[in-house]
Parts: sequence; C-alpha cells; structure tokens
Amino acid sequence: MTGRTHVAAGSLLLATAELVDPNFAHTVVLVLDVDDDGVLGVVLNRPSPVPVAEVLAPWGALCAEPEVFFRGGPVSPDGALAVALLHDDGDVPVGFRTVTGRLGMVDLDTPVELVDGGLGEMRVYAGYAGWGRAQLDAEIAEGSWYVVAGESADAFRADTTDLWREVMRRQPGQLSWHVTRPADPDLN
Repeated sequence: MTGRTHVAAGSLLLATAELVDPNFAHTVVLVLDVDDDGVLGVVLNRPSPVPVAEVLAPWGALCAEPEVFFRGGPVSPDGALAVALLHDDGDVPVGFRTVTGRLGMVDLDTPVELVDGGLGEMRVYAGYAGWGRAQLDAEIAEGSWYVVAGESADAFRADTTDLWREVMRRQPGQLSWHVTRPADPDLN
C-alpha cells in the first residue's frame, strides 16, 4: 500500500527509499498549492545554519525555533517563502493567504507590524519544491512519494531530525511499516 494518491494543499509528500535525488532523499514536503499547472511545496526537514534575523531582520523574532531558514527546495533557493499558523482567534492579518485551515503563507513584503500578533507560528524557507502536475503524478506512480495527510504542527517542529519517521509512524495500516525500513534497502 502506498498511501493516498490525491495531492491537495496541506498534504505531505514523504520520500520513499526509491527516491535518491539528493534534493529530496528522506524528505517531508508540505504541499502549499495545487492547480492544473502544477504543485508547489516546501521541504520541512532541512534546516540551514543561517538565522532568519541575519537576512530578514524584522521577521526573525516571529519565527518558530530554530529561528533559521529551512531549505525549502531546489527552485529559487535565493528567494524566501514563509509558512505560518494563525492564532486561534480567527483574525486573518493582511499578507496572509490560507493554504488549509489555519495554515497559510505570509507575504514577506508585508510590513511585520501588520501580521505580528496574528500569527501563532512561522517558518521561513529558502527556495521551494515545484513540479508540473504530470511530473509529480508520474513520480508518485513510479513509487518515489507517499502522499499522506498533514498536520499543522508538522511545519513547526523545533527538531525535524525524525520528522519523516514520526509522520510515517502515524500512518494507517501497512504504510506505517515503512518506518522500520533501512536507509539502504539493499542492506536488509
């Protein structure tokens, strides 16, 4: 069983053992946007050593721990994309675009004071992952990705070292068995 095959905003793509591309090996990708042309997402488990405050000073204080850029993917690595979770009160600040539920994207050109107080968590990504719709469908069909439901908390874990395993462990049925697979299946 390979999990769901329907990719929607808010779902996760978990790299399978067959995916050896160094950009995506052992990654968890949060899908942010899906349309007829393609899919956009960010890699959740690749923190960089660069503090957000060093590059985007006013945004650093709003970031979840660790307050560093995460490597969102190989597309536009010099650009920045922010993912955030709204506070429970439901007020949607200027510059926030909903992805699913309270999870969304923040326009980093928005003055910080317009969103400060409206966000519960935020993380900034350098670059993103992008696929043409047919390209991602083909990668899923060939067994490179598991498509699973995401939880808002997945995007804001302080320690992402075991994120792939934690997400896999909560999957129903036989899919959760993949959590015990070795990094190199040929060694099994």
